[in-house]
Amino acid sequence: MNRLAKTVQKLEKYPKFALSYAIGRTVKFVGTSGVQFEEMTTDRVIVTLKNKKKVRNHIGQIHAAAMVLLAETATGMVVGMNLPDDKIPLIKSLKTNFVRRSKGAMRAEAWLDETQKQRILTEEKGDVLVNVKVTDESGESPIECEMLWAWIPKRR
Repeated sequence: MNRLAKTVQKLEKYPKFALSYAIGRTVKFVGTSGVQFEEMTTDRVIVTLKNKKKVRNHIGQIHAAAMVLLAETATGMVVGMNLPDDKIPLIKSLKTNFVRRSKGAMRAEAWLDETQKQRILTEEKGDVLVNVKVTDESGESPIECEMLWAWIPKRR
């Protein structure tokens, strides 16, 4: 179990907002935007974002960049939960298609299968296309994303 997973495990005994607060203090943009962590395990990460004034666009919906932040955060954290402490995660590429107008709050769920998790644990460096689904209050997906994450050894 890596440091991030151990920290998340320790925070489980506190109220739900403690995890969001702790990550938001470490990853400033995540904290500033108001991303909330609903679930964080080695299998999947679920994050949400309320449709608040600070993340809205000109038509009153969550801004496109905030939607992408949600997907990037969920995928990065599920990789981070599995990555050995001697490696660092890096977003290698992301692709987002905006397929419909969003409605209200947003939710992103990212997950890894067992083969992906095993590669992250055993390969010195590599990359993985992380599964992610972003939905709004209607349950529909206003965006479709591909997030390719890489990992490399930490410099000594």
